[in-house]
Amino acid sequence: MSEISRRAFGGLVGGGAVTAVAGTTTAAEAVERPFKARPAASGRRPNLLVILGDDLGWADLSSYGAPHIKTPNLDRLARQGVRFTDAYSGSATCSPTRFSLYTGRYPGRTPGGLAEPIASRTQGLDPSHPTLASLLKKAGYSTALIGKWHCGWLPDYSPTKSGWDEFFGNHGGVLEYFSKLGQLGDYDLYEGDATYQDLRYYTQVLTERAVEYVGRGHDKPWLLNLNFTTPHWPWLAEGDEETGAGIAAKIRAATSQLEISDALNQYDGGSVAKYTEMVQSLDAAVGEVLAALRRSGQEENTLVYFASDNGGERWSYLWPLSGEKFVLQEGGIRVPTIVRWPHRIDGNQVSHEPNFSPDWTATFLELAGARPDPAYPLDGTSLAGYLLKGEELPERDLFWRVRANRALRRGDWKYYQDEDGDDHLFDLGADIREQADLAPDKPELLAELKAAWERIASGLLPYPS
Repeated sequence: MSEISRRAFGGLVGGGAVTAVAGTTTAAEAVERPFKARPAASGRRPNLLVILGDDLGWADLSSYGAPHIKTPNLDRLARQGVRFTDAYSGSATCSPTRFSLYTGRYPGRTPGGLAEPIASRTQGLDPSHPTLASLLKKAGYSTALIGKWHCGWLPDYSPTKSGWDEFFGNHGGVLEYFSKLGQLGDYDLYEGDATYQDLRYYTQVLTERAVEYVGRGHDKPWLLNLNFTTPHWPWLAEGDEETGAGIAAKIRAATSQLEISDALNQYDGGSVAKYTEMVQSLDAAVGEVLAALRRSGQEENTLVYFASDNGGERWSYLWPLSGEKFVLQEGGIRVPTIVRWPHRIDGNQVSHEPNFSPDWTATFLELAGARPDPAYPLDGTSLAGYLLKGEELPERDLFWRVRANRALRRGDWKYYQDEDGDDHLFDLGADIREQADLAPDKPELLAELKAAWERIASGLLPYPS
């Protein structure tokens, strides 16, 4: 199979949507080019605006192929930068991926990362562990986290204990969008380490805070982790206060953690139309923040990174991928990823280089001139040389481990073990849907990739029994 048909298939699936973005560019402007670095003399260190959607599926953006969801602001961001077709989250659920992005390491390196996801006050990111924020802070950056933290609750865990100068958001993995009642049944909106009362739609509240932050007169480079909860359940959009009040009433009346979880999961709610509304509200929120960045005069030298914390679920549009959140099939871990940095990276580009969350931690640190802590070596590979100088990335394996699954990607080959313990081998360049199991045809390659997975896993903490 030709190179473009193998490696770029995933790009062609979503790339056609980029060309067809409704009436905002000419056809010539909309055509993506294969990524090519623009070598230039190094300049000022960039601001870093790191934006996460929550449970947003790989094809939930119109620039990634969604036929029914319109995301003009994120599509514009993709046209102004690089759209990655083969980008992955660090895990298949919320908190382990955040551990991998915050630390640049596999979630299984730390006890808190073994929770899939964190659901009690006893689990969290050890404040003594270096993070992207603490390392950038040492290098002279201001740091802030706005939105979903999901790496532990007070009093032991908080962004302000792990390197972020400022925090405004929720500690847990989910909350009702109006009442701010979270997964432990209590109020979960904080400014710093104190509760903050605001009963408006949460996406709007976070957007206003982010607009204020990027619009400040900063006197040094900054990192802003902007973590939306949209489009994570419960399935609520702006204007759905009545439905939200019903969910909040169930939470208040709950007599067990299971009843709280059932209320927030909203198994009796949602629809494709409601989910579409939520994704489009996320797109509008990102648009407001990017407009504020432009007004501030900082757009040129701010690297904007947009991704999801894991694959989509329930109402998400994932075609042509198989699987969804919680599993290590492509639909559970392949995520939309866009990077824009006008000062150093050209627009209208698409990259098919495989990468995952810890790579971006290493990249941000290198671009900021910050050094990792040698006592906590990174598991990610910096993409800085690739993005800025056109250097080839070293051959490496992308590794994932969750309780139910295991996976490893090397080039186009993916080793996958399902929940029954059966091993599979897929050629993602030819079979993005993971339907043609080549394990019986290539037993030696399967054994090689399985052994590589075992070597990495042997260095991680075991799951508690």
